[in-house]
Amino acid sequence: MQNLIDTSNPTATIKNWVQLYSDSMCCWALHKTSSEETAKDLVQESFLAVVQSSIKFKGESSPKKWLFSILNNKINDHYRNSYRMPIVDSNKIFETLFDTEENWKNDQKPQQWAEDSEHIFDNLEFQTSLKNCMGKLPQNWHSAIQLKFMEEKNGEQICQELGITNTNFWQILHRAKLQLRKCIEVNWFKK
Repeated sequence: MQNLIDTSNPTATIKNWVQLYSDSMCCWALHKTSSEETAKDLVQESFLAVVQSSIKFKGESSPKKWLFSILNNKINDHYRNSYRMPIVDSNKIFETLFDTEENWKNDQKPQQWAEDSEHIFDNLEFQTSLKNCMGKLPQNWHSAIQLKFMEEKNGEQICQELGITNTNFWQILHRAKLQLRKCIEVNWFKK
């Protein structure tokens, strides 16, 4: 097979793979992370892993499949690691939204969104606003939203990837949705 790593010159084979596959790997990582910088870092980490483990490639799958497998592992590691990063104090968020009896504060109650909001995802300005609001979420909240709604994974898969309990996942998801809704109301509907 021509795509096997040439043991006499593995660098040439890997350079060839970088030229052939790095763009599609970056596109995939960007789709999975919504961050161009993170996507590039993950692709770079993947190729570093290839260099370190190139001797393990036996050609039992295509180089592209092997590279994407490594990249997907790096993406999963990214989400696991970002989940474990310190989070913001969620109590402060709730103090701004709810009173001491856990009722909505009058000026913080969710607004009724317009009737035409069901087609809002077709609006590029709204998509930009949503992306900006997601960027303001703590990383572990962002990861949970990304995996649940963008990648359409089920709760069990997400809990496994992030290494959290089911209860913790649903709590994170609830808090993230509250914060996203507030951010979207302020940055989109009130403009």
